[in-house]
Amino acid sequence: MDMAWNFVNDKSIYLQLVDIIQNRIATGYYAPGSKLASVRDLASEAEVNPNTMQKALAELERMGLVHSQRTSGRFVTDDEGRIQKMKRETARETIQTFLQQMKNMGFEKEEIIDLIREDKEGACHEQ
Repeated sequence: MDMAWNFVNDKSIYLQLVDIIQNRIATGYYAPGSKLASVRDLASEAEVNPNTMQKALAELERMGLVHSQRTSGRFVTDDEGRIQKMKRETARETIQTFLQQMKNMGFEKEEIIDLIREDKEGACHEQ
């Protein structure tokens, strides 16, 4: 499965790299305990400067999602609890962004909930 490195202009590249790698860990693209490619190889794949990739990986290490073994390289954490916690935090951030956008369009909480229910029910009937 090939996952593209898609970047937007309104956020720094290194933060986008952190988000992309976090997502890849959350979805199992990078399995718990798996070895990551080298900084140089990841940077080449993402078409970014190796220093930028290094900065992103250092941030992921700080977050506890990646760890280094001095002679072996970097590995995804095998701590399933930490991965689940990150997934839930990311989901909450996504929900907060969505709710703020809906409120900015003038929707009240109950209207938002009704729209989600309608969409869910529609999706269930399509299957």
